Amino acid sequence: MKTVQLMAIGLLLVSSFSCKEAKKEADKVGDEIENKETFTVVADSTTIKFTAYKTTDKKGVRGEFTTVNLKNAEAKTSTIDALNGLEFSIPISSLFTNDATKTRDPKIMEFFFGVMDSTEFISGTFKFDDAEKCSIELKLNGVTANLPMEYSVTDGRHISFSGVMNLEKWNALDAVASLNKACEELHKGTDGVSKTWNVVAIEATTYLK
Repeated sequence: MKTVQLMAIGLLLVSSFSCKEAKKEADKVGDEIENKETFTVVADSTTIKFTAYKTTDKKGVRGEFTTVNLKNAEAKTSTIDALNGLEFSIPISSLFTNDATKTRDPKIMEFFFGVMDSTEFISGTFKFDDAEKCSIELKLNGVTANLPMEYSVTDGRHISFSGVMNLEKWNALDAVASLNKACEELHKGTDGVSKTWNVVAIEATTYLK
């Protein structure tokens, strides 16, 4: 009888010790998760700027979209994880080229975006592959195509992106021709030839808190 009692007491002690050790381990894991640094994209820190080109001398015309809507921005344990799969949409109505005459933006809206399909928004999803290369699955003119981007990280939380968009990939050459016709005189260079280029340089920045 005493042997049975001793065994029971021993089992209780072992069980109690095991439970305490399991709790310590669980608390340790919980503390590690709680203390691990996280990164979340700050929506109102995101900027989207572009440079379009006119004349055969390829004169740059700079502009930006003042509004960027982000979807599914979540806290992650790295900057890349926080951006990978992040979805965004840009209202075309937020176009701004800082034109003193205030005639350029309406022309772009009417004769460029206005002749495309589904042009209320430009939308996309960030993609990062194992080689740490970045691209955006970008939707414009009802077409989704891949836009390769280069990126750099500063101070661990500021990220800059750059890339060149060939509008032919988005079946937008008719829109380019439409804009060139509307701006024929303004897009003439010293050679007298009117030209609107079908490539646009893209620059973007964002901050992760």
